[in-house]
Parts: sequence; C-alpha cells; structure tokens
Amino acid sequence: MQIKVVMAKLGLDIHWRGALVVSRMLRDEGMEVVYLGNQFPEQIVDAAIQEGADVIGLSTLGGNHLTLGPKVVQIAKEKGVDALVIMGGVIPEDDIPLLKEAGISEVFGPETRIESIASFIRSEVNQSIA
Repeated sequence: MQIKVVMAKLGLDIHWRGALVVSRMLRDEGMEVVYLGNQFPEQIVDAAIQEGADVIGLSTLGGNHLTLGPKVVQIAKEKGVDALVIMGGVIPEDDIPLLKEAGISEVFGPETRIESIASFIRSEVNQSIA
C-alpha cells in the first residue's frame, strides 16, 4: 500500500521551500505526495478527504502553529477524517507539547532527517491499519 500525504503551508506563510523539499523527499521515499501550497485549515481537510490522504503534513514558519494547526485537527475530527497530522517548521520547543495535546502527532524541526520523518509516518500509518 502506498502512503498518501497531503502537504500544505498553513495560512499565508510565505516560507515554502522546506515544505516543497520535504514533499519531494517523501516522494523519493515511495510516498504519494500532493503539495497544496498555502491553504487554510478547511481547505486542507477538504483536500485530504478528496485525495483519501493517510497523512496531513503541515508546514509553518509564520507563528500561526498554535491556532491553525489545532484547527486542522479539529476540522478533521468533525469531518470524520482519520489521517495522521504532522507538522514541521521552526516551532518553539515550549509549543510542541501544546501541539501534541491538540492532536498533532509529531512535530519535526528543520534539522530532522527525512529518514526519521518517513519512518515515523510508516510506523504510524501501518499501526492504524493493523
């Protein structure tokens, strides 16, 4: 089974390079990736539904992670989407526990190796299928 990832920049954040690079690397890891660019929570969840995504990847450097990230999780739950939600970007260490409490499965910083991200995704998605 090929894992399908929907990757998006949260809100109006203009820092796109990291999300695009991670998207390409996840493709190289054998995953199907749909890169949405800048989107707001409702559009991200709607795209995940339309694409049948296993994973919703959120990227942010704009300081909106504590509001828009949990909003994606909330809307996904309301719409019955059972996708893993992960986040990457420059996020203060103190905010990571708050994001995890809000339902973000994992937060990856700028120095995270792609093998670690891919391994986490595979492990979590395979666990949810079993």
